[in-house]
Amino acid sequence: MTSLGNLIAPRRMGRDFRWLLASSWTSNVGDGVALAAAPLLIASLTSSPILVASGAVMQFLPWLLFGLHAGAIADRFDRRRMVMVANAGRAVVLAALVVFLLTGTANIWIVLAVAFLYGTAEIFVDTASSTLLPMIVKPADLGVGNARLQAGYLVANQFAGPPLGAFLFAAGTAIPFIVEVLCVLLAIVLVSRMAHTPVPPRADAATKAPVHTDIAEGLRWLWRNPPVRMLVLIILLFNVTWAAPWGVLVLYATEHLQMGPVGYGMLTTASAAGGILATLSFGWLERHISFATMMRVVLSLEVLMHLAFALTTAGWVAMVIMFFFGFYAFVWGTISTTVRQRLVPAELQGRVASVNMVGVFGGMVVGQALGGVIAQAWGLTAPWWFAFAGAALTLLFVWRPISQIVSARPALTETGSVATDPQSNEP
Repeated sequence: MTSLGNLIAPRRMGRDFRWLLASSWTSNVGDGVALAAAPLLIASLTSSPILVASGAVMQFLPWLLFGLHAGAIADRFDRRRMVMVANAGRAVVLAALVVFLLTGTANIWIVLAVAFLYGTAEIFVDTASSTLLPMIVKPADLGVGNARLQAGYLVANQFAGPPLGAFLFAAGTAIPFIVEVLCVLLAIVLVSRMAHTPVPPRADAATKAPVHTDIAEGLRWLWRNPPVRMLVLIILLFNVTWAAPWGVLVLYATEHLQMGPVGYGMLTTASAAGGILATLSFGWLERHISFATMMRVVLSLEVLMHLAFALTTAGWVAMVIMFFFGFYAFVWGTISTTVRQRLVPAELQGRVASVNMVGVFGGMVVGQALGGVIAQAWGLTAPWWFAFAGAALTLLFVWRPISQIVSARPALTETGSVATDPQSNEP
């Protein structure tokens, strides 16, 4: 009988994968605690909607400012060490916040500054972490590996962490952030146990060129690689349409659907539950359904979800829709990450991943801004109609290129060889 540990992290993927997985899951517990505690802290310090919203802005603004730089730096240096150093930076920032809270000197401006600094360190953690998996597992195991990492995000960050964070905040303002510091420190210890972490191909060459030169090189490679370029474009466009109604989801749930604050929270829970089911079934899906088919099905469901939200007036229907959204959103995230990692040479993983994330957050910024304007002018269901029309047109545009994305061969490295996994001779 297969042990639970082997089911979660198959032995064939190696001990390094288990250390990476344990580190990621531990870090996500801390992030999930902060997901609830941070907004509660901000709301306890100010009643200004603008300042409350600024807390979220401070988290994703660093991606737009430093995201490309983080990718270039990840391609220059030891990526595991970069994760450790950036996590140490997060721990220091959080420890400073704890001191301010315990001494009673914290105010909204200090908290917003902490959110910005924390978010800045986090982009270096996330960018470098995303490059480690293809360096330690074979290409055939990338799907399973990404699914397991996503499972930690769903269970710890979205499902278990927020209720724990709210409970700890009620017990003491500083307690959830102390717990987060401990989680981040433990994550550093766990990732440090990885024994085999190949450095990027260029890391042995002391790069004297400025960082923007590496950024330009990554952008040029992406522009000249149609499959990866199209994949990043799909993610950007669908994030614009997705974020438009999501920016006013709390108002849609509490005012249009009359679900109240608890009902709004249950929508997030329903989404996480759907994602957890997807983690359990992804291996079967990967064995029986092609990536191209799954990508088309998932994006089609995205279109239908927007339409269903625009039409429904019942809270329970919205929860059912949200459950299936969580399911297919997880599948899409796992597939798109896996395909990108298989196609991008090891020396460019950081830069291409950072461009992808800048597209994600850039799409969210544009989409949320549009959603707010549309809802203000035409009502709370109008952003869903906008998302439905925009996603449908985007799907028609990308339907055929999806086959080309999935069937593309791994790109060539600068040396002219096909990008390969360090543990395998197969491309």
